[in-house]
Amino acid sequence: MRRAAPLALLLALAPAAASAAEWKPIFNGRDLSGWVPKVNHRPAGDNWRDTFRVKDGVLVVSYAGYERFSDEFAHLIYETPLSSYRLRFEYRIIGPGVPGAPVWAVRNSGVMLHGQAPGDMQLHQRFPVSVEAQLLAGAPGQTRPTGNVCTPGVTVTIAGVPMAEHCRNSSSKTYPESQWVRFEVEVHGARLVRHIVEGETVMEYGDLRLAPSENAEFGAAPADPATAGTPLARGYISLQGEGHPVEFRNIELMELAE
Repeated sequence: MRRAAPLALLLALAPAAASAAEWKPIFNGRDLSGWVPKVNHRPAGDNWRDTFRVKDGVLVVSYAGYERFSDEFAHLIYETPLSSYRLRFEYRIIGPGVPGAPVWAVRNSGVMLHGQAPGDMQLHQRFPVSVEAQLLAGAPGQTRPTGNVCTPGVTVTIAGVPMAEHCRNSSSKTYPESQWVRFEVEVHGARLVRHIVEGETVMEYGDLRLAPSENAEFGAAPADPATAGTPLARGYISLQGEGHPVEFRNIELMELAE
């Protein structure tokens, strides 16, 4: 009788094989195919002032067409909803920022997880209901970790305790402006999310749930209070523009069979 391979060996080999076979690019390096822009005050699909553009194979959040920023918070939304997956890319935040951007938005971007569909966002909605993996860069001498978590319209739990504040810093080091940073997020429905910066897990949280009482703060449509606490297990990913230029490259996705 043929002997079965040891379980430990199978577990060790399977992730490596899956990783090699299942990563796929979701940005083609030529145009915005597969992505939908949603700029605050503009309808979904209107890439106002070419906020999102492609240059030399890099996806750029650009403010070259702006004289001044006036709360045109922007999101480039991947067209396919997802539940359990891994997403990885490289990003760098470059300068200078555009005049008029909020102080907190300087050297600030993010990737939104389990967000709303582009057509479900209101015309005057600054951010999608989602969980944000915040992407930051620090000025010289500044301590400013990246890979933080923020919660527009949702709640999460960290180490078994509901997160009370809007944003929580990760354990990452500070990366300076103009440096490319490798970022990965691992998402398992509403159960678990990990942020990984340069190969190191810097933030982990779970129990993602809707918190509609917050929606009015960023312009989302009022939601039925009865939906409060509903698990948020599926949605759209989006790359964020908040008034400071940022570049993305090598954007890849691996869907997980959960």
